[in-house]
Amino acid sequence: MTDLGTAARGAATGTGDRSRPRAALPALCLTQIVSWGIVYYAFPVLNPQITAATGWPAGATTAAFSLGLVVSALAGIRVGRILDRRGPRAVMTAGSVLGVISLLIVAAAPNLPLLIAGWTLAGLAMAATFYQPAFAALTRWWAPDHVRALTLVTLAGGLASTVFAPLTATLADHLSWRHTYLVLAGILAAVTIPAHALALRAPWPDAPTAPTHAAVGAAGVGRSRPFLLLAAAFTLSGFAMYAVVVALVPLLLERGYTTSQAAWALGIGGAGQTLGRTLYAALARRTTATARTTILIALGGLSTAAFAAAPGPSALIIAVSIVAGMVRGNLTLLQATAITDRWGTTQYGRLSGLLAAPATTAAALAPFAGATLAVPLGGYAPLFLLLATFSAAASLIAPWTATGGLRRRSPQP
Repeated sequence: MTDLGTAARGAATGTGDRSRPRAALPALCLTQIVSWGIVYYAFPVLNPQITAATGWPAGATTAAFSLGLVVSALAGIRVGRILDRRGPRAVMTAGSVLGVISLLIVAAAPNLPLLIAGWTLAGLAMAATFYQPAFAALTRWWAPDHVRALTLVTLAGGLASTVFAPLTATLADHLSWRHTYLVLAGILAAVTIPAHALALRAPWPDAPTAPTHAAVGAAGVGRSRPFLLLAAAFTLSGFAMYAVVVALVPLLLERGYTTSQAAWALGIGGAGQTLGRTLYAALARRTTATARTTILIALGGLSTAAFAAAPGPSALIIAVSIVAGMVRGNLTLLQATAITDRWGTTQYGRLSGLLAAPATTAAALAPFAGATLAVPLGGYAPLFLLLATFSAAASLIAPWTATGGLRRRSPQP
C-alpha cells in the first residue's frame, strides 16, 4: 500500500503538486474514533441510565439528541462551503471546543431545556468534526488517490463504537451518567482539540476545475434528477441505519440481555464496519457507482430484518451485528465517494453538504421516531421490520441515480 503521508508523491490537486500534510491522516483517524465514540455512541449506552436517574421520558431525551443531529445536518451545508474556501483546521478545531462545552452542559443539565441546549450545541460540533469535514479535507489534499485515504479514516472511525460503547458502559458501572460524561468530555478535549489545531496546518489547495461543473455548476447539479434521487435513497437508508444503531440496545434489553451485553453487541458492529471497509476498494473496482449503491442499501435492509428475526442466542446476535456493521461501513464510504464518482471533486464540500443534509436530518429524527414508533408497534422487533422496508424502498430508487457522464468504474484506489 502506498504511504499516504509521504510528501514525495505530492498531492495532485488540480492546481499543481503540493505536499500532503504528513500528520493530517493519522490525526483524522484518531479524532474520528474519539469524536464519534464520545459525542454519538455514548448516548445510546447512557440513555437508559439517564432516564432512570432523572425520570425524564426516553422520548424526550432521545428527541434532544435527535435535535442535535438535525442541527448538524443544517449546519453541515454552511460548513461545507467554508471548507471549500478555507480548509479544515479552524472549522474542526472550533468544532472540538464546542463538542467539549456541549458535553459539559449535558452532564450538568438540571432539567430538559438545558439538556436540549447542550445537544443543540453538540449538533454544531458534529457538523464541524464528524466525517463530512474530514472527507472534504482528504478529498482535496489526497485527490486523485482520495478513496484510499477515505478508506483509512473510515476504517479507524469504524472502531468508535467498538472502543467507546464498552468503555462508556464500564464507566457507567462505576460512575453516574453525569460523571461519565465529564470523563468523556475530558478525553474529547485532550485528544481532538490539539490534534485538529496542530495536524491540519498545511496550505489549502485551490479546487480543481472540472468540465461538468464548468458547464452545469454546483447549483445545477444540486437540482438535477440523479442528485435528488440519490439524496432520497440516502435519506431513506440513513433513517433506517441510524434508527437501528440507537435502537439496538433497547431491542436487546427488551429481549433480556444486560446493558453490558447490549453495549458489546453495539460495539462489535464497529469492528464489522472496519472489516467491511477493507472490502470497499475491491467492490468499487468491479461495480458502477449505481450498482453498488443498490446492492449496499439492499443489504442494509436485509441485516436490519435479521435483527428482528433473530432473538438469540448471543453468538447469532454478534454475528448479525458484525454483518450489519460491514454493510454500514461500506455505506459510509459509498456516501463519501458519491459526489466524486458522479460529478468530480470541484466544490466537493458544498455538494456533499447538500447531499448529506436530508440524510443527516433523517438520521437525526430516526432515534426519536424509533423510540416513539416502538410503543404502538408493540416493541422493537416490529420496528426493525419497518425499518427494513425503508431500506428496501431506497434500494428501488438507487438504480435511477446514474448520470450521463458517470464513469463505469471508480478509479482504482
